[in-house]
Amino acid sequence: MYLTIKETAEHLSLPEDYIESLVVQKKIRALHDGQQYLINKEQFNSHHEQLEKARKQLAEWQNEPIPEDPDIKDED
Repeated sequence: MYLTIKETAEHLSLPEDYIESLVVQKKIRALHDGQQYLINKEQFNSHHEQLEKARKQLAEWQNEPIPEDPDIKDED
């Protein structure tokens, strides 16, 4: 499925100007149909998968209990 720059910006929650600059810099693959750039939505799937994986790993890390330090001794 192809998206316009505006639709891509909404999909990625980024400004349109930024998406357009990435297209011009060839950091995002796009086709120009003579009037507008068309961007294949599928090229962002792996990016979203990696972000989701990183979010899950961070959540797991934050929920992991802090191990007790064996060097600390209670000397009351």
